[in-house]
Amino acid sequence: MCARRFLIIVFFLILLVVGGGFAVYQWGSNILLKQATPKGHFAAAAAGAGPNYSLANNWAARPDMPADADASRWLPNAFPQGAAPTPRAAVFFVHPTTYLERDRWNAPIEIGGETEMRTQLFIRSQASAFNGVGDIWAPRYRQAAYGAFLLKSDDANKALDLAYGDVLAAFDEFHRRNPSGPVIVAGHSQGSLHLLRLLSDRKAELKGRLVAAYVGGWPVGIQADLPATGLSPCTQPDQAGCVLSWQSFGEPANASLVTDSWVGTRGLAGIKRQQDDMLCVDPISGKQNGAALPNDNPGILVPTTDLSGARFAAGQVGSRCDHGFLMVSGAIPRLGPFVLPGNNYHVYDYALFWGAIRRDAERRLAAWSKH
Repeated sequence: MCARRFLIIVFFLILLVVGGGFAVYQWGSNILLKQATPKGHFAAAAAGAGPNYSLANNWAARPDMPADADASRWLPNAFPQGAAPTPRAAVFFVHPTTYLERDRWNAPIEIGGETEMRTQLFIRSQASAFNGVGDIWAPRYRQAAYGAFLLKSDDANKALDLAYGDVLAAFDEFHRRNPSGPVIVAGHSQGSLHLLRLLSDRKAELKGRLVAAYVGGWPVGIQADLPATGLSPCTQPDQAGCVLSWQSFGEPANASLVTDSWVGTRGLAGIKRQQDDMLCVDPISGKQNGAALPNDNPGILVPTTDLSGARFAAGQVGSRCDHGFLMVSGAIPRLGPFVLPGNNYHVYDYALFWGAIRRDAERRLAAWSKH
């Protein structure tokens, strides 16, 4: 899969931050591959049986779960809750990669440990942005291990296809339980990779129902990808049935590793991706190729380890689209150790715009309800 090359870069950068960076620079890709490539060959059985999504335990978030077990219902301390919209949307959210081991190509559903902790963290800090407008469904899935993105091989392709098959099955169960009314789909990183493919494969089921698709932390080609989904970019904040994509960088930004990897690959529509075709929708203004001042940002999350004491800070971070990437500016607080080389804020694509994404979803749901 051509788009996999983008995640090669993402995880390469993460490895530079969290371990072995100097060795990778000194001795090259052999060390990177040795440290990251899953052991042995792909075997579907190693990830266990496919999940039955009619069962609640195969979901990380679902509206019929107890509230204290559903991280998607989290809100920052003292955050004011507005009146619930009518109608409420059904939200399908696909979390990013949280399995960082290399003992197999795909993570089992019930992996537990640090993988589960990271899954809960991302559900809490990302999916929660949508709990003001709808009930959130976030499947557990046999996600591809991060090393699956480092090789262009039959094993890697099978690992990604297995993960996507689970996401597709989860969406079909989600659709069965939510047969009518407005729908929001959202994801991040690996989740957005699968989500973009799903938008193409399930466009008939989403037709007329989609409020918006939030394809965060993943590059999308306006001409190379979107025609296969039947959807258009979100050009205005009061537009429904459209796609948002953004990739956050600070100044001075160096995104050449991303562009060098993505440009020239073949998109879902069958044509090659180009730099000037990369979609950027500013989450604050809600406009394609938009920009916003820090005072316009309703709030970011300044995270703690488990977010129980996360600070919600308004009016600090501005943004502007620049050649397909989202440049952040202003009084950017210390967010944690995972700002990647090149001033890449990939890990914080949602945290920097949590309040803006929440507001954006409210506006688009209101626009959908008027049609």
